[in-house]
Amino acid sequence: MKNLSSLLLLGMVLSISSQAIGQSNGSLPFTLPKVECPTFKADTISIDKYGAIKGGMVLNTVAIGKAIDACSNSGGGVVLVPKGVWLTGPITLKSNVNLHLQDGAVLQFSSNFDDFPLVMSYFEGWETVRCQSPISAKGQVNIAITGSGIIDGAGQVWRPVKKSKLTSAQWKALVSSGGVLSADKSTWYPSEKSLLGQNTTIQGYIKGGSMHEYEKIKDYLRPNMVSLVECKNVLLEGVTFQNSPAWNLHPLMCENLTINKVNVRNPWYAQNGDGVDIESCKNGVVTNSTFDVGDDGICIKSGKDEEGRKRGMPTENFLVENCVVFHGHGGFVIGSEMSGGVRNIIVRNCTFLGTDIGLRFKTTRGRGGVVENILVDGINMTNIPAEAINFSMYYMGKSPIAEPEDEGKTQTTVKEVGANPIADESTPQFKNFTIRNVACKGALQAIHLEGLPEMSIKNILFEDISIEAEKGIRCIEAEGVTFSNVTIKTTKGIPMEVINSTGVETSRVDLMGASQVKVSVGGKMAKGINLKGVAGASAATVKIGAGLSSSEIIK
Repeated sequence: MKNLSSLLLLGMVLSISSQAIGQSNGSLPFTLPKVECPTFKADTISIDKYGAIKGGMVLNTVAIGKAIDACSNSGGGVVLVPKGVWLTGPITLKSNVNLHLQDGAVLQFSSNFDDFPLVMSYFEGWETVRCQSPISAKGQVNIAITGSGIIDGAGQVWRPVKKSKLTSAQWKALVSSGGVLSADKSTWYPSEKSLLGQNTTIQGYIKGGSMHEYEKIKDYLRPNMVSLVECKNVLLEGVTFQNSPAWNLHPLMCENLTINKVNVRNPWYAQNGDGVDIESCKNGVVTNSTFDVGDDGICIKSGKDEEGRKRGMPTENFLVENCVVFHGHGGFVIGSEMSGGVRNIIVRNCTFLGTDIGLRFKTTRGRGGVVENILVDGINMTNIPAEAINFSMYYMGKSPIAEPEDEGKTQTTVKEVGANPIADESTPQFKNFTIRNVACKGALQAIHLEGLPEMSIKNILFEDISIEAEKGIRCIEAEGVTFSNVTIKTTKGIPMEVINSTGVETSRVDLMGASQVKVSVGGKMAKGINLKGVAGASAATVKIGAGLSSSEIIK
């Protein structure tokens, strides 16, 4: 092959450049350890030498597997995917192998469900049965996927699609292609097995279920496209990962992870079409990458509920930098599966364009886990359909706080609810966040914080924030929240609402909006609210809820 000698060194060159990225920690508020990147021998094996045939007509699973095995067994090196379309079933990576896609190479995964057997795997925080991932590795050391090519997971044959997310012409074409419809005709499923899975299971999880039972819903058990479990020294660089059956990239319980200059794509309507979900991993960087997906863009997780707490492996020591998210449910997200904890995360110099929510931190009762020591610095956003910044401990649940529209009123009210649960190991915690240098042009709401009555959100600093949105700030069940040099421009409602919160501090806060009232404070637990730093705060512009003492509000 021409110019092969230049390719021989590519794995080594990429790992050296990524290792330098992992060391760029000079200005961080806490120390992140050096991320160790894989290095590879110069030896290169091309998949066509083991019988792979390009063109997209011949299934090359066996040939690619033989090339990877031969490379690993000989001490490692580069397995080359040359220019062309290469059809394949699931691929298993092995230690000391850099799977390198040449410019113009397309690794196209099969659309035949039978090519993906049922295996024990992981999905949304639980160990369970799924179809085998297109690319997987478990317990391997020094592995990489690099190059300039494209990896396509054939997700269109796996995913259900909601009618509401397509044009009438697109829906008609999809239905005519085959598959089945839900009883209400609102959702298309690829097959009867896929529909059965949706109707009879929770996320395809059958407690105590046999493989025979899972086989009945096999087509519903969509795999994550790249599943890397308990691997060490992992590099993903340069490649386009697209069209995944479920999540795109899922490193789980891995150590020393470098993701650099990747392009991750899914249709905007792709259910569970996340970009990257980093779960219970230690030490890593996600840099210089773009995401345009159907669910969360860049997401940090650590297991779900009791199983996640029992695993007890937080995601920790990560730098996310210089990334762009064009579409997704959230630009940067933590949760909701965070039961093992998340700590020491830095997100800086990122841009979110049209993501449903910009910065999203989500959990719910039953998760447990502590999310702490999070720095967000230098985020630019535009056209955010929901909140620019959202903390919610009611994910998939019902908040006891009524929206103004719910009551037909202009001010938020607190619904009367029963006794609050007592905090225990299943109660999640968000604490010690710094969010600074954030600008957003256009959002439904600027900032939403909502903790639990039994566990408030604690110690959050918002500094140097400028957001233009329909609605402003809502701070509910929070403790020790500081707003410093914050400008919020709104068009609807009261610009700042504080409910059942304590220790709220303000400094150089400018709230611009049509409402004469700038701040409302409510909830019988509210106290220690310092509004001295709010421009124009006065008896006429601050509304204090019934039952509260004005001495608790420092104007």
